[in-house]
Amino acid sequence: MTTSINIKKIKQSRICDIDFKNLQFGSQFSDHMFAMEYDDGHWQNHRIEPFGLIEVNPVSAALHYGQSIFEGMKAYRGVDEKIRLFRPQMNHKRLTASCERMCIPPVEEETFLSAIEELVRVDHEWVPPYEGQALYVRPVLFADEGNLDVRPANQYRFLVITSPVRGYFGADAPAVALKAEEKYTRAIQGGTGFAKVGGNYAATFLASSEGRQEGYAQILWLDGVEHRYVEEVGQMNICFLLDGKLVTPPLRGTILPGVTRDSVIQLTRAMGIECEERMIDIDEIIDGIKRGTLQEAFGCGTAVVITAVGSIGYRGKRYEIGNGKIGPFSQKLYETIVGIQRGEVEDVYGWTREVSIK
Repeated sequence: MTTSINIKKIKQSRICDIDFKNLQFGSQFSDHMFAMEYDDGHWQNHRIEPFGLIEVNPVSAALHYGQSIFEGMKAYRGVDEKIRLFRPQMNHKRLTASCERMCIPPVEEETFLSAIEELVRVDHEWVPPYEGQALYVRPVLFADEGNLDVRPANQYRFLVITSPVRGYFGADAPAVALKAEEKYTRAIQGGTGFAKVGGNYAATFLASSEGRQEGYAQILWLDGVEHRYVEEVGQMNICFLLDGKLVTPPLRGTILPGVTRDSVIQLTRAMGIECEERMIDIDEIIDGIKRGTLQEAFGCGTAVVITAVGSIGYRGKRYEIGNGKIGPFSQKLYETIVGIQRGEVEDVYGWTREVSIK
């Protein structure tokens, strides 16, 4: 059964205020948002309304106990002017896993997809026209019950907002520098590292701030027990082209199961290149840099797509990788993924989902 969504449009669009040639990341928002509430055991009041401020219960479990999750995805304008989502079913799968971990009632796939597609359809003019840009889609789900008891809430709110964005690091960004973190911990097994939980990100701010003061763009997180095994980067998964093989940390409950990560693995294997999902000792990476067997390193994620890693700082020393630019293998992955998203490369995997414009 198709989800019924009530639509109330804004009286005057704000799109004339947007300079699509000079977009930032996540600072400007489209005309409308999707909203619904969970009460009495079911999700209700599905609607699209003008984007704006909302009232939140001051004693909600989201504010006091962090019972909140989110997702991140994009809508792309293709070279054929068609608008496509990229693997949204995977985002729903991850949202459902996050809901389960945080004791939040899940949103059905049909409702999730219908909400996003209808919102993008209503604000389709906000999907940027230039390569490297997209309409970022941010679903967020949080507790909204007025009770300070330490337990899962009985009332929740689900919102979807959209924002026209450039690439996360900007156009033609150089390879990023990462600091391998040995003092702070992002996640441990049994925790919430695999879920899109707001607290996961807030907990990284201190280490990231200290890293930026030392000249590093982001943190390369190591495992929370020995601070020895590579896990992920601040806003992306991490991959290495090591001695002719693609090597990336395994999904063992401590890193995010990235949509782009999964796409990279599938594309790599389709190219006939061996791919290993395994524990990676930071010493193996540093040794590979010294010996020249680490050919490329890159981060991957919805916000960044593919971003080259140009150096890694470890124990007070910075180790350079390549020439500070994206490598040929990383570039090929970038062009293939972006090509599929923009309709330039045939989508043999069935990854894209077209949003029909009425």
